[in-house]
Amino acid sequence: MQPIVNAAPLSPWEPNIFSMTLYGVMVTALIAVLLFISSWLGQKKPSPEKLRVYESGIIPTGTARLRYPVPFYLVAIFFLIFDVEGAFIFSWAIACENLGWSGWFQITFFIFVLVLGLVYIWVKGGLEWGPQAKS
Repeated sequence: MQPIVNAAPLSPWEPNIFSMTLYGVMVTALIAVLLFISSWLGQKKPSPEKLRVYESGIIPTGTARLRYPVPFYLVAIFFLIFDVEGAFIFSWAIACENLGWSGWFQITFFIFVLVLGLVYIWVKGGLEWGPQAKS
């Protein structure tokens, strides 16, 4: 006769909790030991040459605060928008057979909305980045 066990089955994550906790503690301890040893054994001889800002071997002149023009940021934002659009279209292209006609209509609507957005930006002058006459 077999004993009746009413215990709920363990989730697949429970056996790994101890292992992952132990691993995390060991990694943290190793990093702390290595940082302590490197700071303890390392030489500390500051000099004006060592304290100088290093910029690819060139002695920096002037301020590091440069003002970027607005079109620079517009290009970055447009790139991000159309890069995300490309990711959505590529993922749709991979699953297009499974999605059928409803998926085709949805991606067509998605592209239509993006084209409307591009036309809106174009009409508002967001794509004109050259020098403009001051009025």
